[in-house]
Order: sequence, then structure tokens, then C-alpha cells
Amino acid sequence: MQNINILTEYKAIFVPMFSIQDITTITLTLFAIIDIIGALPIIISIKNRQNHLDSEKATLAAGALMIVFLLIGEKFLNLFGVDIQSFAIAGSIVIFIIGMEMILGIEILKNDPAAKTGSIIPIAFPIIAGSGTLTTIISMRAVYSLPNICLGIILNLVFVYIVLRMSSRIEKLLGDSGLSMVRKFFGIILLSIAVRIFKANF
Repeated sequence: MQNINILTEYKAIFVPMFSIQDITTITLTLFAIIDIIGALPIIISIKNRQNHLDSEKATLAAGALMIVFLLIGEKFLNLFGVDIQSFAIAGSIVIFIIGMEMILGIEILKNDPAAKTGSIIPIAFPIIAGSGTLTTIISMRAVYSLPNICLGIILNLVFVYIVLRMSSRIEKLLGDSGLSMVRKFFGIILLSIAVRIFKANF
């Protein structure tokens, strides 16, 4: 009987912290923003240039940056007198622009592929944890709980690591047309998510 009561208390404390629907939305949003599949051509180019790619180092560095920004990003904004709702609206606009970029194939917020090479720069930052990703993460603070966001980040990091490890195989499997289709699909998803974040904070 005592064990049942303990289990009930455990569920009462921890279960409400997590939402499958929210985690799914967060995971798909970050997946679309990070766009690790779309970034494969740049990643493979860097890998070929270096003859090596440290997948573990790139994934851990990107994850650390995202978690740190998630935890102290709001305090950083307070130094400039910006509230999280205003930043969320600004972030939704950035997400909207990224979505349009992915659909139309234009370059507005793209990073310079000729930047310094390395597993951390530019792969971890800004390809994986770029301005769009960090803006999205802090914007989510106004809509979702920290545990759900952290789990969404972790799930994306697992996928990012797998993609980095299998980058050459994935490129051969999808081909140019496959990569283009994936980018356009997630571009539409991003537009919808941007509208939702804007409406939730306006």
C-alpha cells in the first residue's frame, strides 16, 4: 500500500512536467530549424576538406550552447529590458523568414560556408546551434515548460549525431531532389509554427 502511495506521489510530481504533444512539437520545430539534412552539403564539404569530422565534439558543443542559452537567455534579455513575450514575437518573425527561405530556396540568414572550418566552428556553431536555433529555443520559453524543451533538444541532438556519423550515406540515399523536398516540407511546417508562436504572445 505504501509503495502504491509513493508511486502515486511520484506520478503527481513528474508526469505533469512532460507532455507528449509538446515534446513532439518542440522536437519537430527544432529539427526543422536546425535543418541538419539540408546542411549536409556544407557538412560533407567540410568533412572532405578536413578528412575528418568529430561528430561527438560537434554534437556536445552544440547541445551545451543550446542548454546554456535556454537557461540564461531570459536573464541576458533582461539586461536589455526585453521581456520573453516580445522576444518570442521577434523569434516567430525570424522563424517565418527561415521557413520562407527553405521553401523559396533563397538566402537571407544563411551562414558563410567559407567560414573557419572545424567540428565546433562552423558545424556546432552556427550550422547546428545557429541564430535561428537559439532564437527558437528562447522563444519556446514563453509557450512550453523547461523539461519538455530540454527533452526536445536532447532528441534532436541524438538525431544530429546520427546524421553526422552517417552524412555520406544519407547524401547518397536522398540525392539532390530528396534534400530539396525535405527542406521545402519543413519550411511549410516552420511557417505554421511561426504563426502559432506569434498568436500565443501577441
